[in-house]
Amino acid sequence: MTAIAFITHHDCTLHRVAAHHPEVPERLSAIDDRLLASGIGILLSHYDAPLVTREQLLRVHDAGYVDWVEASAPPQDSDTMVCLDEGDTVMTGHTLTSARRAAGAAVLGVDLVMSGEASSAFCSVRPPGHHAERARAMGFCIFNNVAVGAAHALAHHGLERVAVVDFDVHHGNGTEEIFRQEPRVLFCSTFQHPFYPFTGTEKETPNLVDCPLPRGATGADFREAVQAHWLPALEDLCPQLVMISAGFDAHREEDMADLRLVEDDYAWVTRQLKDLADRHAGGRLVSCLEGGYDLSSLGRSVAVHLDALIGY
Repeated sequence: MTAIAFITHHDCTLHRVAAHHPEVPERLSAIDDRLLASGIGILLSHYDAPLVTREQLLRVHDAGYVDWVEASAPPQDSDTMVCLDEGDTVMTGHTLTSARRAAGAAVLGVDLVMSGEASSAFCSVRPPGHHAERARAMGFCIFNNVAVGAAHALAHHGLERVAVVDFDVHHGNGTEEIFRQEPRVLFCSTFQHPFYPFTGTEKETPNLVDCPLPRGATGADFREAVQAHWLPALEDLCPQLVMISAGFDAHREEDMADLRLVEDDYAWVTRQLKDLADRHAGGRLVSCLEGGYDLSSLGRSVAVHLDALIGY
């Protein structure tokens, strides 16, 4: 069996902001602990995330934006905090390196599955990325990790059909904004609505499949939306690569949102996407961590996600 790649880096734990902020380094520790306890960790091939290059970033972000982020970064030995938006997307001394590793992980994941060294990959990284637009940081996100990976697949590997699917509780507005006019990318998403960032309800181009879910929606509602809307569009695309923005903050134990998914729902959707990748993309699938802030449910959900990718 071809390896499942698990890509992370210690640098991703060094990004830490205010004590009350939900996007904490312990998110990655919770995942590591659960994989160790479940035994799944020994079934994975472990890789260090590289630093993303400027060329790779500029495929999805404006040069002026990248320059601004780099200029805004405090020195690594500084206690300074810099807000990049209205207050929840913050840089401290190690944030820029963490963000570069997070985006670089998606690039490495694509390279591994395209070379056949891995059948699929999971990027256990932070900060998350799917809210970052071409020229705007928001929602804890600085660089759009999954978009950087998808654009790398198009530009470097010459793919013509890439699927990006997003099951975070928040709409992946940044990924949608970046790929809105890119017919080679199909973007499918489920998310709570109305809810931050209050986007995703107006279909603008044929390559966007947005499925807003009302407050209190259950796993059955989620599965119905995926079966009715995602899967037919994905089958029509016949993707050469499947990429996932894997947000686990729609879990019923999360106190930041109001969807009611459980681990079985994440396992189910992962199996659907793995089967799709097996049929059309030679199994090539890259998953990037997005949300998930309740540490216990995050660890359990990632474990079943990876278990489904392994195929047990």
